[in-house]
Amino acid sequence: MPQSAKDIDESSEELEEELKSKTEIKREMHDLQDFAQSLIEMSKHQRSRLPLSDDLKDAMILADKITNKHEALRRHIRHTAKILLETDLEPINHAIEVMANKHQQETAKFVRLESIRDELIEQGKDAVEALISEFPQIERQKIKQLIRHAAKEKKAEKLGKHYKNLFNYLKENA
Repeated sequence: MPQSAKDIDESSEELEEELKSKTEIKREMHDLQDFAQSLIEMSKHQRSRLPLSDDLKDAMILADKITNKHEALRRHIRHTAKILLETDLEPINHAIEVMANKHQQETAKFVRLESIRDELIEQGKDAVEALISEFPQIERQKIKQLIRHAAKEKKAEKLGKHYKNLFNYLKENA
C-alpha cells in the first residue's frame, strides 16, 4: 500500500512506463538513433563544443574511425543511441540550438549595423550623438570623418572604400 503522495506518484510513473506500447518504444529508439547519427555527422569542432559524457566522447571517436564501414557504423549508431538513452539530452540539445542560432544572431547584427550606418549618413549630427551615448568607446572625430566621406560617396552614387570603412568601424566598436 502506498504510504504517501510521493509513493503514489512513483507508482503512477512506473505504470506509465509499463503502459508504453511497443510502437512508442520503437519510435523513441528510432528518434535516439537519428539524434545519434546527427551527432556523428557533426564536425569534430562542433562536437567539442557539446557537453558530452566520456562514454559519448569515446563513441564519437570510434564513429570517426568507422565512417566508411556502413554496417559497422549502423550498429555503432544503435549503440550510441543506447548510451543517449541513459543521458540527459537537454544540455546537448541546448548547446546545439545555441550553435544553430549563432548564425542568425550574426545576420541580425549585420543588418542592424547596416541600418545604423545608413541612419548616420542620412541624419548626421543627431544620429552621431545618439550612437556615442549608446557606445561611448566610439571616437567622435573618427566617426564624423567616416560619415562625411561615406556621405560624399553616396551623393556621387559610387559606394566604395569609405562606405565600407564606416561599416567596419561600426562592426569593431558597436
